[in-house]
Amino acid sequence: MAVRHDGCPAPNRRLHERLGAAPSPLRGEARGERPAWRCPGIPARSIDPSRKPLPLTPALSPTGRGSRSRKSMTTIRYTRLSGLEPLVITPDLLFVNVGERTNVTGSAQFKKLIKEERYEEAVEVARQQVANGAQIIDVNMDEGLIDSEAAMIRFLNLIAAEPDIARVPVMVDSSKWSVIEAGLRCLQGKGVVNSISLKEGEAVFLEHARKVQQYGAAVVVMAFDEQGQADTCERKVAICTRAYELLVRELDFAPEDIIFDPNVFAIATGIEEHNNYAVDFIEATRELRRRFPACHVSGGVSNVSFAFRGNNVVREAIHSVFLYHAIRAGMDMGIVNAGALAIYDDLDPELRGRVEDVVLNRRADATERLLEIAERYKARKGEAAVENLAWRDKPVRERLAHALVHGIDQYVVEDTEEARRQCARPLDVIEGPLMDGMNVVGDLFGAGKMFLPQVVKSARVMKKAVAYLLPYIEAEKARTGDTGKSNGKIVMATVKGDVHDIGKNIVGVVLRCNNFEVVDLGVMVPAQKILDTAREEGADLIGLSGLITPSLEEMSQVAREMQRQDFRIPLLIGGATTSRAHTALRIEPHYKAPTVWVKDASRAVGVAQSLVSRELVDAFMAKIRAEYAEIRERHRNRGPGKQLVPLEKARAQRFTCDWAAYEPPRPARPGLTVFDDYDLAELRAYIDWTPFFQTWELAGHYPAILDDEVVGRQASELFADAQRMLDRVVAEKWLTARAVIGFWPATSVGDDIELHLPSGETVVLHHLRQQADKPVERPNLCLADFVVPKEHGKRDWIGGFAVTAGLGIGKHLERFQADHDDYSAILLKALADRLAEAFAERMHERVRREFWGYAPDEALDNAALIAEKYRGIRPAPGYPACPDHTEKTTLFRLLDATANAGIELTEGFSMYPAAAVSGWYFAHPESQYFVVGRLTREQVDDYARRKGWTREQAERWLAANLDYDPE
Repeated sequence: MAVRHDGCPAPNRRLHERLGAAPSPLRGEARGERPAWRCPGIPARSIDPSRKPLPLTPALSPTGRGSRSRKSMTTIRYTRLSGLEPLVITPDLLFVNVGERTNVTGSAQFKKLIKEERYEEAVEVARQQVANGAQIIDVNMDEGLIDSEAAMIRFLNLIAAEPDIARVPVMVDSSKWSVIEAGLRCLQGKGVVNSISLKEGEAVFLEHARKVQQYGAAVVVMAFDEQGQADTCERKVAICTRAYELLVRELDFAPEDIIFDPNVFAIATGIEEHNNYAVDFIEATRELRRRFPACHVSGGVSNVSFAFRGNNVVREAIHSVFLYHAIRAGMDMGIVNAGALAIYDDLDPELRGRVEDVVLNRRADATERLLEIAERYKARKGEAAVENLAWRDKPVRERLAHALVHGIDQYVVEDTEEARRQCARPLDVIEGPLMDGMNVVGDLFGAGKMFLPQVVKSARVMKKAVAYLLPYIEAEKARTGDTGKSNGKIVMATVKGDVHDIGKNIVGVVLRCNNFEVVDLGVMVPAQKILDTAREEGADLIGLSGLITPSLEEMSQVAREMQRQDFRIPLLIGGATTSRAHTALRIEPHYKAPTVWVKDASRAVGVAQSLVSRELVDAFMAKIRAEYAEIRERHRNRGPGKQLVPLEKARAQRFTCDWAAYEPPRPARPGLTVFDDYDLAELRAYIDWTPFFQTWELAGHYPAILDDEVVGRQASELFADAQRMLDRVVAEKWLTARAVIGFWPATSVGDDIELHLPSGETVVLHHLRQQADKPVERPNLCLADFVVPKEHGKRDWIGGFAVTAGLGIGKHLERFQADHDDYSAILLKALADRLAEAFAERMHERVRREFWGYAPDEALDNAALIAEKYRGIRPAPGYPACPDHTEKTTLFRLLDATANAGIELTEGFSMYPAAAVSGWYFAHPESQYFVVGRLTREQVDDYARRKGWTREQAERWLAANLDYDPE
């Protein structure tokens, strides 16, 4: 995983965008001559334009002396570094960017700040490095007038206290071993030493390497031996090979923790001996990665262009071309200023050609030819702005298309007005240039070349243009009766009892982008209101959405009502808990008109277009109905599947422990504790970003997604937008976070838990047990198993919580809606959801350390919290370990959650605001999350009895878990 903490263009994604154009032939190659770049002692090869970047091969244990066990020889091992968050260098990363500005030898500004002891400002330099995409920060304090050791310690301790900086690994960089060791003592997580070398001989090299090993760091190995720095390909490979053999055979050093730096030297200096330096580096890299595929190759990229200092345009072009070839050869790490890196394909062709001549040493006069044109590329004031706004000089139709595709709303009103004046009617602007632009967006989205965040931004531009035109359209309609034409009208709603609508809103945006008229009724919409609106609007389609499992039953009820009231229009089903199988089994049989499950927003347009098209609908629905019929047939003919055991046997195989020896921890603060207006800045550090990207249908895990080859660019831009909005949410207090937690004495009685309140009242929490047929060593779990049974005569405890970060969101959503800004509205809802989950994580951490206090010394970083490396669990009613949503009623009564935290329960047991989390706390050291899974009628009857329900009520609320078809 690559670690990124803002949304600036991800360095490895940006670098690899530059790999699209084929390089020109090397000097002499076309004539069949011996290429100038050949590395003596290594078979000659060309820099093949079709060659892909070298994959990062998993580390395998070396053979011979000092080798690891035979078992580990087949174990995949990737380089694992960490700050507060992990950085796992997998094959997907391609390139890891090391920030260069916290190095006194490379940054005059940083050196000045350190010399003047302006450390707070120096910390901001580090923060900016992370914000600009550094996945590792290089810290170097080697300067004659600085106490390097003291400065290293002070600076590393300061950034360790800044979570947004400390989340990335640190590269401790110094030519003095005492400074490196001082830095290593300060690191939290696993860092990198930069560097060790053979310049003082093998004994010192191994001594330093052994200490690096003891500190648990990775290491950069310079191509430097007793004779000096390696400048030829042959010397670079020989020194690095010798170093590898020493590290692996003498110390059993992990190959994946070795990073070679074969020395990047300046080219085009006017000295002939320097002309092949870039090619020597590239070919040495290729050979090193061939020999040692588990290791990495790094380098200081800015060195290569040092001869052109003062001409940033040419320097950036040299960096881009050099990286293009070096990365393809296997360079997978480097000190690069990603924010100042030109895109390879965007380079002026003449400049690119002459730079490649220099980098690849293709011509004897390459330096002179680059110098001939270099002067014209020196940056001048205003040049960048003119270049960036070149699209503003195009005709208005092209400007509108550009704005839509790129989501730029800055000029949309003036361009729309210009287009309106050129058109016969205002509707022509929509049906002409605007829809032309949106068709491009739709085509790109359908082809996987645009992603949801971009589409939603495009929709924002479209909505602002349409809003501007609306008064003119209304006037035209009043005069002529001309209303224009859409692809169709859909009424959409989140069903009764459910408050979640982010996915529905995204689908609505995508449909609007494709010229569908969308009537969005919002959340918690009763069935009759949906149907009445569909009639009033003359809808062509109805779309139902829901997140919680009770919504599935409500959707089924809507389908029944549509059939009863003789509706004939198609019904679309979507939402996180829905599925093709559930639609086929529980919804479609109740409605004779087309009923289709829509997996996600990317499918919505195709489904809707097929359903409203007379030419497409019959064939489309024949296919869908055949699929659904097959699902129902498989369901009817299904075998026993996973065998379920009788409830008595499942209970006999419950989890148990030595309860006599177990001493339940007493909470440090029993009863209720209420938190009003909790600090959002504190919660921000606890956000798990992976689900945020899933909301936008961007597949991948954070932070690796930011550098993903397919979605990395959009993930990074979305992340940047999220960080900017989050800054305002926190600083301007857009949202209010409130919470309540509580602890009560408890004992288990069978599959239930009894709480003993101070008032003398006993409250019963009802739970369900796994019934899968398991080996005897694997228990059939129930949450009650983790509480001391009543017959043992001990007082155990259970906790509860309800948190929200969504209070106050309404006025901001209204503001965005008024500004036709769906993108910002969806973004804010997604952030509120993430903050609520972060609040639950943070509150659980404080419970373990303070309020219950059974783990006072716990010290886990956010990655460990997300991975649930702590003791105890916080299962939520409605989720796999306790699938009955109705148990929230008891939880909310115990916590008085509406009064204490501002959270309400809907009739479908959804929480409002939607950005809310609630659940139970269990402290037993062996408590764990699990899935209750399928239930027999026997357990459903037992549960209904314990709850005081009829079987039908139990079957309704446990419908998703039934292993039988209700009567």
